[in-house]
Amino acid sequence: MSIKQRLAKLNPRQQEAVRYIDGPCLVLAGAGSGKTSVITTKIAYLIQECGMSARRIAAVTFTNKAAREMKERVGTMLKGKEGHGLTVSTFHTLGLNVIRGELKALGYKPGFSLFDSEDAKALLRDLMNKDAQVDADQINQVQHQISAWKNDLILPGQALSHAADENEQYAARVYEAYVRHLKAYNAVDFDDLILLPVVLLRDNPDVLARWRRKIHYMLVDEYQDTNVSQYLLVKLLMEERKTFTVVGDDDQSIYAWRGARPENLVTLGEDFPRLNVIKLEQNYRSTGTILRAANTLIANNPHVYEKTLWSEMGQGAAIRVVVNSHEEAESERVASEILTRRIKERAEWRDFAVLYRGNFQARLLELKLQHYQIPYKLSGGTSFFSRNEIKDAMAYLRLLINPADDNAFLRIVNVPRREIGPGTLEKLANYATERGASLFAACHELGLEQQLPARAVERLGRFTHFIDGVRRRMDGGDAIAAIRSMLHEMDYEAWLYQNASAPTIAEKRMGNVWILIDQLEKSMRTDPEDISPEESTASEETETDTVEAAISRLVLRDILEQQAEEDDTDKVQLLTMHASKGLEFPHVYLMGLEEELLPHRNAIEAGTVEEERRLAYVGITRARRTLTLTLARQRKAFGELMDCAPSRFLDELPQEDLEWEGQPDREDPEKKQARGKDAIAGLRSLLG
Repeated sequence: MSIKQRLAKLNPRQQEAVRYIDGPCLVLAGAGSGKTSVITTKIAYLIQECGMSARRIAAVTFTNKAAREMKERVGTMLKGKEGHGLTVSTFHTLGLNVIRGELKALGYKPGFSLFDSEDAKALLRDLMNKDAQVDADQINQVQHQISAWKNDLILPGQALSHAADENEQYAARVYEAYVRHLKAYNAVDFDDLILLPVVLLRDNPDVLARWRRKIHYMLVDEYQDTNVSQYLLVKLLMEERKTFTVVGDDDQSIYAWRGARPENLVTLGEDFPRLNVIKLEQNYRSTGTILRAANTLIANNPHVYEKTLWSEMGQGAAIRVVVNSHEEAESERVASEILTRRIKERAEWRDFAVLYRGNFQARLLELKLQHYQIPYKLSGGTSFFSRNEIKDAMAYLRLLINPADDNAFLRIVNVPRREIGPGTLEKLANYATERGASLFAACHELGLEQQLPARAVERLGRFTHFIDGVRRRMDGGDAIAAIRSMLHEMDYEAWLYQNASAPTIAEKRMGNVWILIDQLEKSMRTDPEDISPEESTASEETETDTVEAAISRLVLRDILEQQAEEDDTDKVQLLTMHASKGLEFPHVYLMGLEEELLPHRNAIEAGTVEEERRLAYVGITRARRTLTLTLARQRKAFGELMDCAPSRFLDELPQEDLEWEGQPDREDPEKKQARGKDAIAGLRSLLG
């Protein structure tokens, strides 16, 4: 299909958004308005109609899944080598590319480590325990504060002046030590992937000019979710040419708690006065009734840009509001209704989704679904990368490409067991600190013999000699073969069997390790067209360099994707409203429409009900054909039954579109009778 044919399939507003390339463009894309089609078609349009080189275009979004989908869709539109060098990535991968391309300017050595949340937490624990014994909550608090400062572009030297109380003053002091230690370990954390490139581009005109020559056009998805540093990254790269398209929806901004700034949409108009705003208001997902409810609800929030969603899908069924006596009755109602509707409407299990404000609401529902033998998928399962065997293997890989990675060293120096105890490691760490060396490097120094018994020095030497040998083999030829051989030589499999509760579990764990190594090998064989221009600048990359890049990508994938693989089997979907963003389902149940649950008590107290309203809006606009809202009159809290008040959001919906059940003063007697007959018919079909 030619680009002209693709354009003809778009509606007039979508066509306008694709064709406008002469300046800054904000596409306000309502829920279900086909924004991905606009972004992908625009990339093809820039290449095929405007003659722009693919390697000069960067499209960025927030999740690996979204980037992968975008890349696949663009791939079907481009022919031959048209897409060669095109960057379609997450913000953090783009930042990683900048860091890898500017190591010298940033003062890092090749093969730097990327700390995930757990690595960062371990370092913070070590630093904070020097002052006094700290608990997990304090560490989490400091970690969250440091992350917020990095997202807001507040550097360690500035944090103290931003500290609002004693806790933040303490966090500011830890922040300074944390950043110093990261640099000493030749490591960066997840937030650094945006912070470091932004500070570098802001403060170094030569580097900024170089990256502006690389990227001539930017497309940014989910723009309402950008934080301060992400906003500045786009602004710095595009300030000169002013050629970019950002796509977002202020009504779907639900991540303020992790630094998102919906006001970036307003700031954009101030920084780029020629900004062309195009609204996508035609919805291709939901019925008119569902959209009217969403529009009426969100109209209660203040808006800089007004928009109203509409659809050609017909009015559809009324929105049901089901009032239950208590939370158990609510879960029972949802589960039994899904069962009867599946049979009666000949639906698939996957057609049904149950959304809620907090994960705790799923517990009772799970029991009811199990009782009815209804298959379901609960979002937020165990991440592949959070398994112990994968963390061990990743630590070995990280140490192989960066011997200065102390966190990796500490994790695996005694895995499998090498009789290197905590006393030995403490003395080694003190010696390394005095010498200003990494733990691995300190093991090679003759002076260590003055600090440790000969047996301990010999054991450490044996370990480092083993790792050095693997590194030499990687440098000399087949890196993957060297890694596989390492796992066999240290007999990691036997270690798993010794420590597993059953042989089948050990077998499965070793299988996971081989899956990881296979994935690493595939990543090294990536088609050059899948690698951005920044990643392929070195024309004579050695295999070890490629291994370093592949391992860096694996670490980043671990952080970005908490799910190892997507489960598309036929199951009812259970997920939080936050997790439902970007998804859609034929039949949606929104549970817990009560004050202090939705809107949440914390939001009511903090005066951030507007974000809760946006969250409810996101939940409503996930539904394609039917929407059911449920609530309970009583709910258990701290072991006691508490009375619940209906959510204020129910009063903000168009009442003529609501069909109430379980509330006599709002219920239509005829419809109640019809429902009774329906229920009996459903039971008969079940028994039949």
